[in-house]
Amino acid sequence: MSGLIEGFGPLALFGILSAVLSTIAFLPYIRDTIRGRTQPQRASWLIWSVLSVIALGSQIYEGATDSLWFASVQVAATLIIFVLSLRHGKGVLMTRKDAAVLVLASGGLVAWYFMETAIYALAITISISLLGGLVTICKSYRAPETETYATWALCFVASGFAILAVDGLNWVLMAYPLYLLTLNGAIVVAITLGRARTRFAAMSAE
Repeated sequence: MSGLIEGFGPLALFGILSAVLSTIAFLPYIRDTIRGRTQPQRASWLIWSVLSVIALGSQIYEGATDSLWFASVQVAATLIIFVLSLRHGKGVLMTRKDAAVLVLASGGLVAWYFMETAIYALAITISISLLGGLVTICKSYRAPETETYATWALCFVASGFAILAVDGLNWVLMAYPLYLLTLNGAIVVAITLGRARTRFAAMSAE
């Protein structure tokens, strides 16, 4: 028992905290989606579902340990929300641009296979995922009522814990949680500004 406690260091603690926070964060999003209050952008969640799986695989390949808790929860929650978005979301599912994005993601897998390193796949994954994220950032500003603020705020904090769960200054393993920290923070800001704009417009109309 004492050996188990000694082996449970700060990295493991940060990893578990990031996973727990992520789980808590996605529960209200899933609830609001089912109730129709939140309307996930179908294209964004499709792209994120595919890319999160690739990112998880690349982190496993590169030797991630404690930070995998966070990435695993992200994959599971993203897939669940994508499935829910098919019925409760908004926007088209697949356009030619979205298809091109997924083809490009496949190129990252090919590079991974031939170069025998997941760095290329991870870099392409983050770059493409950012494109999908920009769609949700814009939607969050234009229609902040269609997003669940608490989810993105908690995911922002969880991303920070996931970064702290990385052993040493390993930029390859830190890249994905750093990206999510930036994305989640941008969505939080977009929702906040969108709500402020809506309130200002309502006051001006009175």
